[in-house]
Parts: sequence; C-alpha cells; structure tokens
Amino acid sequence: MRWLGADEQRAWRAWLDAHAWLSARLNRELQTGSGLSLSDYDVLVHLTDLPEGRLRAFELGQGLQWEKSRVSRQVSRMAERGLVAREAAPEDGRGAYVVLTEAGRRAIEEAAPAHVELVRRLLFEGLTAAQVRTLEAIAGSVVRRLDEA
Repeated sequence: MRWLGADEQRAWRAWLDAHAWLSARLNRELQTGSGLSLSDYDVLVHLTDLPEGRLRAFELGQGLQWEKSRVSRQVSRMAERGLVAREAAPEDGRGAYVVLTEAGRRAIEEAAPAHVELVRRLLFEGLTAAQVRTLEAIAGSVVRRLDEA
C-alpha cells in the first residue's frame, strides 16, 4: 500500500476542504439570492452553453459527471418549476432531450451576475495571476487523467 506522504495528505485535505466550503457557500448564496440550487445552476449553464439550449439527458449527465438517476431527479425537479422541459428524442424513441425554457433562461440570466461576483470574491480575489494559471493547470491535468481512465 502506497500511503499519501505528509505533503500529499495536506494537499489532498486542503483540496477537499476548499471544494466542500466553496460548494456549500455557492449553493447557499444562490438559493438565497435567486432560488436556484448549485445543481440547478450547473444544469442551466450546460444548456445555455449551447445555441439550441438542449441536450440529450445522457449527454447532460456526462457533462456534469452525474449518474443517470441524479440527472433524472434533478431534471424532474427543475421541470416542475418550469426551468427546463423534457422532450422525446424522435431519432430513437427511447431517449429524451432536456430543453432550456424561457423561464430557465431568465433565471440564470438573473442569477449569473451575483454568482460570478461571489466566485470572484471567494476564489479569484485571493489569488495572484500566477496562482490562477497554476490552478487551471492543476485542474486541467486532473481532469485529463480522469478522462483517460
């Protein structure tokens, strides 16, 4: 067994703590300010990144790295609130599209400025330009390794 060394252990714990604290704070602030959860926001971002505002449910799950059941539950909750809609995929009859609604577009457009400002304040204002580049390089390297696996 190769245990983590002391430096690796501190880095790993710092990564986990930063992710947990940042996610919790972003979620609380989004819900307070806009009524959207961080999961709602993530779904809406993926849909607004596309000109047609629609994705197959499995593609949304891949992009978010969520299990099929989590995508289904999240989309159902959002559809009940009118933020997204489900449409049958005519090309195979089994799959479904998740489609951004006008209400969903308005919700993210209203939530985005405060959310981006919070991300800037909580994360980027505490880093130098060199640290931002290092963060990008580290995160990119981790994602590439995970994608290869």
